[in-house]
Amino acid sequence: MGIGTKNRQNQTADLCKEHLRFTYASQGNLVEDFILETEGSGKSKDILKWGQFTDMARDHSAMIARLDEQFNRWLNGDV
Repeated sequence: MGIGTKNRQNQTADLCKEHLRFTYASQGNLVEDFILETEGSGKSKDILKWGQFTDMARDHSAMIARLDEQFNRWLNGDV
């Protein structure tokens, strides 16, 4: 895997986490739980899981919309 790919994967993960933390700041603990469930922790941590919110066009607004939808479904227990 090239360095560009790894940078893009890290950027996607960082953008998703930053968006959640900013948009849902009043639900901080729940946001952190969602992040932990999404990417795991320790040796099982996998930032590639954030890729589920992207598409081939790398449309930022579509990625954020899918992330918000998934987070809200998770909050409501629909996941």
